[in-house]
Amino acid sequence: MDVFFFFIYDDETGSTVPVPVEDLNIDNSEELEFFYNEKVRKVWHKHEEEWYFSIVDVCQVLADLEDFQHARNYWKVLKSRLKSEGNEPVTNCNRLKMPAADGKMRLTDCANTEQLLRIIQSIPSKKVEPFKQWLARVGAERLEEMADPEKALDRGMEYYRQKGYTEEWIKQRIQSKTIRDELTDEWKRSGITSNKDYAILTNMLTAAWSGKSVKAYKEYKGLHKENLRDNMTNLELTLNQLAEVSATALSKAKNPSGMSESKDVVLDGGSIAGNARKELEQKLGHSVISPLNASDPPSLEVKVKEK
Repeated sequence: MDVFFFFIYDDETGSTVPVPVEDLNIDNSEELEFFYNEKVRKVWHKHEEEWYFSIVDVCQVLADLEDFQHARNYWKVLKSRLKSEGNEPVTNCNRLKMPAADGKMRLTDCANTEQLLRIIQSIPSKKVEPFKQWLARVGAERLEEMADPEKALDRGMEYYRQKGYTEEWIKQRIQSKTIRDELTDEWKRSGITSNKDYAILTNMLTAAWSGKSVKAYKEYKGLHKENLRDNMTNLELTLNQLAEVSATALSKAKNPSGMSESKDVVLDGGSIAGNARKELEQKLGHSVISPLNASDPPSLEVKVKEK
């Protein structure tokens, strides 16, 4: 039986290795049809946590070109035109190794999802129209949400329902977003401004309560770019909320200033939830850190039974 492979690129080793599709747990294949199109080569860049697609292959599919050579020439002309129009960020593509027709790994121009959506808008083809309509719809929805933020909340809940999450889990997930916002507001008040520092504090908090870094936690659940909270069980969400609520309360009480003092508060807040996790696990007789993920949303609604 044929096995369909995706490829993962590691920029530390400069290597691109095949991985069977069933091992990747892709949950957002609706984002682009190219995920499961065997004519389009794609690579998961594990350090950037980003999908990259062969632009030549996409051009060949959308423009109905005869072969690779025609597609390569098509991209060459399109790339030149986009540059002349001032779209340098779009054409400033990564060159990653992908399997060529001769079986060898060769460098080719690759685009991430954002770049690719811009590029395909410049391809005159009936196959592109659904993407253009989708982009127009998304743009209209975002404008509506800016005028009425409640619509964004309603759409978010509906997206979760469409993916199969339970109503109870959705309510808890929405609450977790509010709690998270309160924590980041407190960090901002304490002088934390960069996204990098936010990520560092989040990683410390997660490790303090769960015993795993964000990266290790996502790997344990078989995740790549997906949001970790969207793949937590209700128990994991509760403990994560306890950690964030505790960190927020301690920060307001201790009034830290800057990154160094905020780190101490985060560790204290995370340890409160970490101790609660350990006590619960002792009574349950098993770990509450679960490998379950959103590939089966209803399973994330875990019912606790006494040992």
